[in-house]
Amino acid sequence: MSYAPFDWIDDEARRRADAGLVRTLRPRAAETELLDLAGNDYLGLSRDPEVTAAAAAAARTWGAGATGSRLVTGSTELHAALERELAAFCGFEAALVFSSGYAANLAALTALTGHDSLIVSDAGNHASIVDGCRLSRAATAVVPHADPEAVRKALRAHGGRALAVTDSVFSVDGDAAPLGVLAGVCREAGAPLVVDDAHGLGVLGEGGRGALAAAGLAGGEGIVATLTLSKSLGSQGGAVLGPARVVRHLVNTARTFIFDTGLAPAAVGGALGALRLLRREPERAARVRDVAVELHGRLVAAGLTAVRPDAAVVSVRAPSAESAVRWAADCRAAGLAVGCFRPPSVPDGISRLRLTARADLTQEQIATAVDTILATTPLPVG
Repeated sequence: MSYAPFDWIDDEARRRADAGLVRTLRPRAAETELLDLAGNDYLGLSRDPEVTAAAAAAARTWGAGATGSRLVTGSTELHAALERELAAFCGFEAALVFSSGYAANLAALTALTGHDSLIVSDAGNHASIVDGCRLSRAATAVVPHADPEAVRKALRAHGGRALAVTDSVFSVDGDAAPLGVLAGVCREAGAPLVVDDAHGLGVLGEGGRGALAAAGLAGGEGIVATLTLSKSLGSQGGAVLGPARVVRHLVNTARTFIFDTGLAPAAVGGALGALRLLRREPERAARVRDVAVELHGRLVAAGLTAVRPDAAVVSVRAPSAESAVRWAADCRAAGLAVGCFRPPSVPDGISRLRLTARADLTQEQIATAVDTILATTPLPVG
């Protein structure tokens, strides 16, 4: 008998190819003529000279890597400064920095629950939240998207220790969660609310302080925020923000903090530089929202179906997974990079182009992007 331990991989690859769901890596060059509406650099800070200089200075001062976990040698004075300034900017008592936003979500959900507790999770939540629920050992109730009443019923039915978790802005359609109502539901049940503000930081709230600040919930005793440093702050990493006792608990119990190498100093320095720049230039947050609204308005006026954006994400519906892939490829060939979301990445089975607004887009670039999308659309326009 021949030894072929990975033949099953070839079978799965054929099934993906038949379904049109093959993913491929596409390394990008340092410089490109593509107009980028696919990445998450909402404020245009990833290449800002001040931000890159801060990242380079951090690498020169602290080294290329953190050298160990945060509890061994991986915490620097720079990490502590970023945590203090993030907490103050977003309106929370304390913050803890992780190597990614994914790791931050895993930490919050696994450390704040256990086998005897319940997590109530929105059906549209990010994959990192889904995985955090799975790893938590808690029972998980997945409730319909943006449905506070379903959250209330799930919490009441459980009766014991529980928490609710939601994205602040959902990454597929760009719609915002009803945070105020959800917070009220959680208060009634005596449960904390965990909010992934990855797409809210730098975009929503006064000067980009995030969705929880915009909702008047930042710093609340029962509120915990997670976020990423890789979108509006143009760097890499993640953080959990909340009451100081929650952060102390994570330091002692969160496995993705205790056993993971600390975030590289260059990423910490870049994020800190971007945060300080945003504090000085709060108008960037309003600009990215304006760009998103303009993109949406022009596309809808031309006859496309697009969800009105609550933050920086503009979602344009496609008739099928195959047409979405072709549409995105045609846009790229015409000089425009856009995202392409299709099953199984979208829970509702609807394929989309996903556009991300940027604060640094010019009016000419906005017009070019819209013209390119319309010229390549597989849908009837008008």
